[in-house]
Amino acid sequence: MITDSEIRKRGMDALIKHLGEVEAERFITLIIREPFDYTQWQRDLWPDTGLEESSKKAMESVSK
Repeated sequence: MITDSEIRKRGMDALIKHLGEVEAERFITLIIREPFDYTQWQRDLWPDTGLEESSKKAMESVSK
């Protein structure tokens, strides 16, 4: 298990890699400012994707 600090660092690194520094900061601001249900967001994001398919996509993304 990794530490909370390492999770935060890896999360920021991933956001910056995929969004750039400015958009990563905007994303974090949006999450903090607005009520946010991560689980519902995920369901709405990929409504026709099951757990196994979501896991497969995540693993493919990590291995790139």
